[in-house]
Amino acid sequence: MHKNSITLDTLNEWRKNTMVEHLGIELTEFGEGYICGKMPVDHRTHQPMGLLHGGASVALAETLASIGAFIHVDQTKKACVGLEINANHVRSVREGWVYARATAQHIGKTTQVWETKITNEAGDTVCISRMTVAVIDKIG
Repeated sequence: MHKNSITLDTLNEWRKNTMVEHLGIELTEFGEGYICGKMPVDHRTHQPMGLLHGGASVALAETLASIGAFIHVDQTKKACVGLEINANHVRSVREGWVYARATAQHIGKTTQVWETKITNEAGDTVCISRMTVAVIDKIG
């Protein structure tokens, strides 16, 4: 698939039967060097104390960074895989939605670096993540 033929519907179809769909992550917007999405804060994404699980935030950040990276390569020849991710959890959320915007910091031939900022419904920062993506040759 060529990156010019990718639509938001195409991206959301990729979620089917994956953890992304299970967590309720939806992709909402994308363009050159960025991608946005949202995730519900509910029983699927809570930790035992009823707060948004940090791992769910990381899953949201990795989802956006990985798909964002994939959009920026020749999908017929390359694949994108996570190499490293970190996250700072700065605010808790009990319910509603969180919103994320991943922005490319570096798009190279063999690596990409994406920063994701996750906010609550009021726009307050919940989590900041940075992910390094390896761009590898597709097998087969």
